[in-house]
Amino acid sequence: MEKLIVSTSPHIQSKTSTQGIMRDVIIALLPAAVAGCILFGWKALLMIAVCVATTVLSEFLFNLLTKKEQTVTDLSAVVTGLILALSLPAKANIFHCIVGSVFAIVVVKCLFGGIGCNFANPAATARVFLIIAFSASIGGATAPALGGVDLVASATPLEIIKFGSDTTLPSLLDMFLGNRAGAIGETSALALILGGIYLIFRRVIKWHVPVIYIATVFLLSLIIKQDLTVALYQVLGGGLVIAAFFMITDYSTTPINTLGKMVFAFGCGVITVLIRFWGSYPEGVSFAILLMNILSPYIEKLCAKKPLGKAGK
Repeated sequence: MEKLIVSTSPHIQSKTSTQGIMRDVIIALLPAAVAGCILFGWKALLMIAVCVATTVLSEFLFNLLTKKEQTVTDLSAVVTGLILALSLPAKANIFHCIVGSVFAIVVVKCLFGGIGCNFANPAATARVFLIIAFSASIGGATAPALGGVDLVASATPLEIIKFGSDTTLPSLLDMFLGNRAGAIGETSALALILGGIYLIFRRVIKWHVPVIYIATVFLLSLIIKQDLTVALYQVLGGGLVIAAFFMITDYSTTPINTLGKMVFAFGCGVITVLIRFWGSYPEGVSFAILLMNILSPYIEKLCAKKPLGKAGK
């Protein structure tokens, strides 16, 4: 006898599955992952492998110990591990990768009920946790190891702009291509944009969400600094582009309605700028996402359309 499923209306059957969506996200992240491995060498590949393996194993063991249905085949754990690895600097060690991956899956995702029930983006929250817990190792960045040069710690462009440094800023072309200090997968804006276009083409995400986020940061930076070049560095620097396409578009932790998504993206942009210009950290993307994730249910409620004929309260 087949299992009887009782649920409330509407009863809609979609050809799109969680596994299919996650597979598209993995494909979209591949250009950034490849670019990161080219720029930062074998250490980047090792960190990606460790993060993905740890997130998958953590979810498998959690479900096994709690006697829950295995969900590792939906590929969401793979996506979390991949995004986390790409948001870490190559100077981080394997211990940080393991701790961050376990925290993302067990604490942020599984303890709240698994995919669709977590209140915050696992990868972004794990990065915030690692920055606070291991600021000396996770803070800052690593310069690319092109031409076989060893990896060395280096100030990020945002740190140079915020705190000042004798280090010369990379050109805007280098910022776009990825030849600058930063995390493994956030340096090449070109690779991330290609992945984002793929997601938009596949209708996994809507174009207006990343556009509003990026435009908000750009316009506010331009208004505050009155400098077009600084505004462009704010867009291309840090983890803004990877967040725009792969974090603030997360289904589980952002509002479900279109207006809510737009408000969420705008709020992330405002908080990112506030932290970058007046906060203690030169980067504010992960903190902005976490704060807006907490506000997401309220944004969704305020932006929800009222049924025709319902009296306002």
